Amino acid sequence: MFYRLLAELVVLLHLVFIVFVVGGGALALKWPWIALVHIPCALWGAMIEFFRWHCPLTPLENWLRQATGGEPYAGGFIEHYIVPLVYPGAITRNMQIALGIAVLVINICAYLLVWWRHVAKV
Repeated sequence: MFYRLLAELVVLLHLVFIVFVVGGGALALKWPWIALVHIPCALWGAMIEFFRWHCPLTPLENWLRQATGGEPYAGGFIEHYIVPLVYPGAITRNMQIALGIAVLVINICAYLLVWWRHVAKV
């Protein structure tokens, strides 16, 4: 029971991290210091998609699931949890590249707004 709860908390943490990677640049509009944390996270998220890496949280979650007698899943968090919600089929390489590009484009736009607001104040 304890390991299952921990596995579910890892899933929640994973989801929060993904939301932060995609939309954290918008937080920098209100709190510019957040960019110090967000930019490395966004780059990490994009690299995971570009190079087909797995987030370290995925093996941790799988280990916790195995500790409860459950079955680990193949692939990464996005392929296992997010893709089935958004796409009816499995994630393709092109979809991964598109996700990585989307992370970069969304955040570049957000940081251009942060920069523009900063310049406008000066």
